[in-house]
Amino acid sequence: MVILSAVILYTFYTLMKPAPSLPIYQPTMVDNSLVDSTVQFVKKYHKIADFELVNQNGDTITQKDYPGIYVADFFFTTCQTICPIMTEHMVQIQEKLKDDPSVKLLSHTVIPATDTVAQLKRYALEKGVNDSKWNLVTGPKKQIYELARKSYLAVKTQGDGGKYDMIHTENFMLIDSKKRIRGFYDGTDPEAIEKLLEDIAILKAIEDDENS
Repeated sequence: MVILSAVILYTFYTLMKPAPSLPIYQPTMVDNSLVDSTVQFVKKYHKIADFELVNQNGDTITQKDYPGIYVADFFFTTCQTICPIMTEHMVQIQEKLKDDPSVKLLSHTVIPATDTVAQLKRYALEKGVNDSKWNLVTGPKKQIYELARKSYLAVKTQGDGGKYDMIHTENFMLIDSKKRIRGFYDGTDPEAIEKLLEDIAILKAIEDDENS
């Protein structure tokens, strides 16, 4: 009888327990130092802006290439500090999700003058980048920096994307299929990467439920 009661209580608790959820980040929810002043007071409807960049294969990459969930970051191929750790963690995420085409990765170079298509290709081959899952992109510096500061809310420094403007961030951002930010993670922290993988699973379940 005691066992039966325990089973009933557990079943009731399981049914009543709310499903895991993730926030939808708006600029007002993020530390002001990470938000460009032009979007600092936006309270709703914030999304990643449209973009047109070029990947390691010379192909044009736009939001149409990212119809679902993706993880974004900012890096440069010659970085010797945080970028190698971040790239290794991206490789781990790629490996964990290699059989899941619904989740992709997007890495933006922050020094496009140096990180040409040829340089990105060399880096991709060296790191084992899966072209069907992970794009390393370059393009106009101003566009990339505006994405970092005004869309991904990922960078503390201010600037205009000019010649001497430089951003450096360890942040990984989790983006949903509606181009909204659902999480920020320290790309150098193994525990944060585990949390990111857990949140990807939660986000997939949320989107599956919304689309059912």
